[in-house]
Amino acid sequence: MNAPFQTPADAAEAPQWDLSDLYASRRDPRLEADLDHARGRVAELDALRGRLLEARGDPARLGERLDRAASLYEQASDRLGGLSAYAFLAASTDRNDAGAQGFEATMRERISAIATPTVWVTLEINQLTEAEVEAALAASPAAARWRPWLRRVRAMKPHELSHELETFLAERAPISAQWPRLFDETLAAMRVKAGKDDLTLAEALNRLSDPKAARRKAAAEGLNEALAARVQTMALVLNTVAADKALEDRWRGFKRPADSRHLANEVDGEAVDAMAEAVAAAFPRLSHRYYALKARAMGRATLDQWDRNAPLETRAPRGYDWAQGKALVLESFGDLGGEFADRARGFFERPWIDGRARPGKQSGAYAHPVTSDRHPYVFLNWMGERRDVLTLAHELGHGVHQTLAAGQGSLLADTPLTLAETASIFAEGLTFDRLLATAPKAEQRGLLAGRIEDGLNTVVRQIAFHRFETRFHDERAKGEVAVERIGEIWLEEMGGSLGPAVTLNSGYEHWWSYVSHFVHSPFYVYAYAFGDLLVAALMETRARDPAGFTPLYRELLAGGGSRGYVEALAPFGLNPRDPAFWTIGTRRLEGLIDRFEALV
Repeated sequence: MNAPFQTPADAAEAPQWDLSDLYASRRDPRLEADLDHARGRVAELDALRGRLLEARGDPARLGERLDRAASLYEQASDRLGGLSAYAFLAASTDRNDAGAQGFEATMRERISAIATPTVWVTLEINQLTEAEVEAALAASPAAARWRPWLRRVRAMKPHELSHELETFLAERAPISAQWPRLFDETLAAMRVKAGKDDLTLAEALNRLSDPKAARRKAAAEGLNEALAARVQTMALVLNTVAADKALEDRWRGFKRPADSRHLANEVDGEAVDAMAEAVAAAFPRLSHRYYALKARAMGRATLDQWDRNAPLETRAPRGYDWAQGKALVLESFGDLGGEFADRARGFFERPWIDGRARPGKQSGAYAHPVTSDRHPYVFLNWMGERRDVLTLAHELGHGVHQTLAAGQGSLLADTPLTLAETASIFAEGLTFDRLLATAPKAEQRGLLAGRIEDGLNTVVRQIAFHRFETRFHDERAKGEVAVERIGEIWLEEMGGSLGPAVTLNSGYEHWWSYVSHFVHSPFYVYAYAFGDLLVAALMETRARDPAGFTPLYRELLAGGGSRGYVEALAPFGLNPRDPAFWTIGTRRLEGLIDRFEALV
């Protein structure tokens, strides 16, 4: 008989959120009321159609109408965003509930039907000349507030299609979203056989950090079997998502598969390529060197792939109950000042966190901003381990960032991925520093190893993911990529990033199939490496002047998406266009590996 779903005893203390701040249930009458409210705002907005172009010769009038259009657009987006968030949040905690999944899909379709008529807004704005827009913003202080949003809208101008095609794409989006839904439901229903245990994906991945090698191996082999049984379905999903993306990219005139993501992130593709190349060039000095040292520390010639995140000691590592994790994270936020700790504390005092692992809950972690006039929610699967403490800090970093940026309003609070990971990775780094500083000397080597591995997972592994994704999409452009070929690309990129000290055991060729970002957000993954290297530079700046750093950092976060990353980093004296900027982070990670080598 299969063992029942189990988590460590302390993990049961982790909270479940209460979504009633959004809606009480799927039958809440406020759902229909908010759909009607959004329809009303869209109707008001549609009454302005043609009137922006009509006012192009009168800067003051054009400015007034731009402000009115952007305000109504934001108001409609807030109502629809709240509805979408509720459907997603509720579904993500119970992917086995057909009712919740159906509600999410239906709500997505209804939202799309209301929002689709607004495609004219950005199209009409982009028919205006740059001079006309600038004159309108100069003549209307109210309109000038929307300059960052207009900048992003106008960046898309060369890639916009006709009104009919933009409408078609908007109406098709909920249907395309069924592929990620299939991906999520497949993984949520998956059970991994590991010895006598029947594990969820989250539990199986967590067991790869178990101090007992036999349990790690059993979990890895169970994952091999479970993923292999579903890999054909996952390959179909990935191929279809990539083909769908390529079709739209071709119509929009994007030359490379990642270009649309770069545009949304307001970053040059060349800068991302330079970062990825710099990290790949450092693989031998970082991951290859570290895993060879780790193998030596464990008395091994090489590591099996399931040993990659294994603790160095065979005794059980220190566990953390929910109260201990909460205290550590809040103390770390307090290192930045009382306001940061207070904002983080609010998530604990109110039911804004869902940390309890349970059947049907999807794996992973996230912080959902909802909309600027609501509050964020944090999602994770708490298992009471060190990495869970750091994940809690990471997601609360996002949450605090989202509360700080909320004053910008939803259209301006939305942060490009180039800055979106800043607060999360910074909070994670502060929390680790506290863990290391307070650990007994006997635990410091293991903690240092864990910090290095977190850095490698965030920088090296994500760049390897990016390289895999780039190669897959390039091959998909020539036709459907077979399961076997996807596995070959995966093994080549993972092997190149991990180095000769890590053996990629049979079955590992299927492990690409659980990485959700490949399906949900193509080319998202480089943002983690971008953010980690950016945060390393910020941490070096803070070390020189902690008191002077905090107000500048707060201003950066509170700015949301109102500034690009180059402008946002200028007050710190940092220039991410300088290639040397990216070496700050790799040198910092190398320094940690130097410290580890001295302890081996």
